[in-house]
Amino acid sequence: MAAADSLQTITRLTPLADVLALIDKQVQPVAPRRIALDEAGQATLAEDVIAPTRPAAPLALIDGWALNADLTRDAGGYAPAPLPQLPVRVEVGEPMPVGTDCVAPLDTVQVTQARAEALAAINAGDGVLPAGGDCDGATPLRRTGERLHPLDLAALACAGVTEVSVRMPRLRLVPVRADPILISVARLIASDAARCGGAPHEVNGELSAVLADQETDCVIAIGGTGSGRNDTSVQTLARIGRVAVHGVALAPGETAAFGFAGGKPVLLLAGRLDAALAVWLVIGRPLLQRLAGGAESEPSETLALSRKVASTIGLAEVVPLRRNGDKAEPLASKYLSLSALAHSDGWLLVPADSEGYSAGSPVPLRPWP
Repeated sequence: MAAADSLQTITRLTPLADVLALIDKQVQPVAPRRIALDEAGQATLAEDVIAPTRPAAPLALIDGWALNADLTRDAGGYAPAPLPQLPVRVEVGEPMPVGTDCVAPLDTVQVTQARAEALAAINAGDGVLPAGGDCDGATPLRRTGERLHPLDLAALACAGVTEVSVRMPRLRLVPVRADPILISVARLIASDAARCGGAPHEVNGELSAVLADQETDCVIAIGGTGSGRNDTSVQTLARIGRVAVHGVALAPGETAAFGFAGGKPVLLLAGRLDAALAVWLVIGRPLLQRLAGGAESEPSETLALSRKVASTIGLAEVVPLRRNGDKAEPLASKYLSLSALAHSDGWLLVPADSEGYSAGSPVPLRPWP
């Protein structure tokens, strides 16, 4: 058995707010890099994206007849307006002919071999995409610090953008043992990190070797943060780098640790699914956002609690919630069983300065990864 003085021990639980403040103060965004647009899904922009003026000249938005709107001003079904010359037929995306300012639907103009009549009044600009209507060449389509979602990629591609400058933090996810639970947790966090704008990579091997790797921006290790005989992750970080926090006032997740190795931040998670997930949600995601230079909030919906949630002052707490009609039912606290996680629809963070919430209180239901 290991000697008592060699065990990893927690002397105090650092308030969650202090951990987040430490990250804001000591973690800097990673260097930007230019990448192809089709590789930038979920990445955080490092600079505004401004596309060239598009279109450069007015285009038809519908199939129809290109006209000058003034010629149709008094037209109606019972009083067609004769047109001085046969109109030009245009299709979607074609340039507007000189002297025209609208596109009349095909059934609003009657054309014969020798004459044409407008059967309805058309307003100037109807059916026309003006010059600069898609992009004015000056206003950013997306701004620095924003994440690129699938719709953004499609819009930017249509605007002719092929490359963007982004920050995509390179994360190394390390299960400290070849344990199915640790591996499952690593895969879950990798999936969420990619969705939140990171470039995660799961690695096998010694934690010490990963901490020394210079080709990464952040290390997330799973397991080995407690005081068990085989728990050495915190000691490894202390030997190679610096432990800033060991023990967080968060339930579950009290044994988490945070520090630095070779200038890069290191987050050590417990080997339990509930504890690792809680720490990732409330510390890991803000850490990733800080590295990416953005701060995109997660969506949530507000529901009323079906029953009371009690919490300990000084301890932030992640509580799983199940949607029950228009109410949210708390399923567990402190230890979140696998069945509670599987049956829940999202989670609630009870702040450290709160004793909880009474039944009927409106609370945000945040989706799980």
